[in-house]
Amino acid sequence: MPKNPFTRGHHRALNKRHKIAVAGVATLGAAAVVFSAVPGNAETTTSEAAVSSAPVKYASEQLKSRQADVSEQLAAKALQSKAAAEAKAAKAHAEAKAKAKAAAAAKKKAARAAAAKKAAQARKAKEAASRAAHRAKLKAAVHKSYANNLDGWIKESLDIMKAKGIPGSYNGLHRNIIRESSGNPNAINNWDINAINGIPSKGLLQVIPPTFKAYHVPGTSWNIYDPVANITAAANYAADKYGSMDNVNSAY
Repeated sequence: MPKNPFTRGHHRALNKRHKIAVAGVATLGAAAVVFSAVPGNAETTTSEAAVSSAPVKYASEQLKSRQADVSEQLAAKALQSKAAAEAKAAKAHAEAKAKAKAAAAAKKKAARAAAAKKAAQARKAKEAASRAAHRAKLKAAVHKSYANNLDGWIKESLDIMKAKGIPGSYNGLHRNIIRESSGNPNAINNWDINAINGIPSKGLLQVIPPTFKAYHVPGTSWNIYDPVANITAAANYAADKYGSMDNVNSAY
C-alpha cells in the first residue's frame, strides 16, 4: 500500500494555483456564513419595505382624486353662483322694466288728468268771462242814461233786449206802440175780451198781466205800467210767438 502523501514531513508546499483555489473556497464559506447569519425574517422585512411604499402611492392617487373632486365642487359652486347672479340680474331687470312701465303709465295718466283739468279750468274761465261780459253789458244797459220819453224808453229796452238775445228793432217797437197805446205808458183797455175776462191789456204795448208775468225780463221792473219793463216783456213774448216784434202788424 503506498504511503500517505499528506503525512507530516512529506507534504509539498502550495503553489499559486492552489492558493487561489483556497481563497475562493474561503470566500464562499464566508458568504455562506453571512447568509446563515441573516435572520429568518430578512425576506419578510424586505417584502414589508416594498409593501410600505404602496400606501404612499395610494395616498398620492387619493389626493389627486380628492383634488379633482374639490375642483369639480368649486366649479359647480361657481356655476351655481353665476346662475344665481344671472337670475338675480334678470329679476332686477324685469322689476326695473315693470317699474319703468308703471311709471310711464302713471305719467301718461297724470298728463291726461292735467290736460282734462286744464281744459275744465279754461272752460270755466271762459264761461265766467262770458257771464262777466254779459253782466257788464246788462249793467251798462241798465245804468246808461236815457231820455224819459218814448224814444228813450225804446232805446233802453233795445239795449236790454240785445243783452238778453231778444230780437227786435226800433221801428218794429215804435210802430206797434203807436198802434196799441199811442205812446201812453198808462193806457188800459177796458172793453175787449180780455177786459171782459178780468185781465185787461195794459201799458205801451197792451200786455195782459199773465203774459207780462210769464215773459218778464230779469233786471226790469215788475210794474206792468213801467215803460221799459212793458216794452221788453212784450218784445220777449213776440219773439217767442212770432220770431220778433218786427213781424207783428196787428193785435197779438
